[in-house]
Amino acid sequence: MTRPWKTLATAELDDGALLELRQRGDSDFLIIVDGRVLMNSFSRRSEEELSRIGLAHLTSAAKPRVLIGGLGMAFTLRAALDVLPPGAEVVVAELNPVVLEWCKGPLGPATNRAVDDPRVRVDLGDVAALIAKSPAGWFDAILLDLYEGPNDASQSRNDPFYSPAALERQRLALVRGGVLAVWSEDADAPYEKRFKAAGFEVTTHKFGTGGRKHVVYLGRRT
Repeated sequence: MTRPWKTLATAELDDGALLELRQRGDSDFLIIVDGRVLMNSFSRRSEEELSRIGLAHLTSAAKPRVLIGGLGMAFTLRAALDVLPPGAEVVVAELNPVVLEWCKGPLGPATNRAVDDPRVRVDLGDVAALIAKSPAGWFDAILLDLYEGPNDASQSRNDPFYSPAALERQRLALVRGGVLAVWSEDADAPYEKRFKAAGFEVTTHKFGTGGRKHVVYLGRRT
């Protein structure tokens, strides 16, 4: 018999959407927004690969600076910490304080309490704003793990994360040779084209079998 889901906590977001944290058994978790599954704890390979391939060039660096956009359940962060050296500095930008509370609370054991690692600082704010105010060449890597990632709804020239202007700000915030890695729920050909036109050497990595394949876009600043 399938075990039932239990709602552990709910929170209303600034835009009125309802965010829920649910648990099944000891280790299965869901975060749901307005009835739609936003993320889960048992299908996370592409999020972890975002960190592994996005940070592979930093495994021997002494004190790399890394920015992660989106905390989620902290699995992207956990995978980043597992490959980064002891001297790394990791900033995580997260809009919703309740998500940080959940990662420190019921979700904490699932990531070996990644948010409490001394290398980590969580910035409760918009990752686009943080990138815009960062000094030029500040980060060795930027990882964006945001909601659905680039898609048809993010084609606007004013999109704060995936537009040409956003890509230019991200490029300037990286050191030369630095990496911008972007998670996407589905492939988005227009975004890949913009990415390549923005001064990055881009490779595309797909994860999943059968139906939907999640994508990680990996761009190295030239």
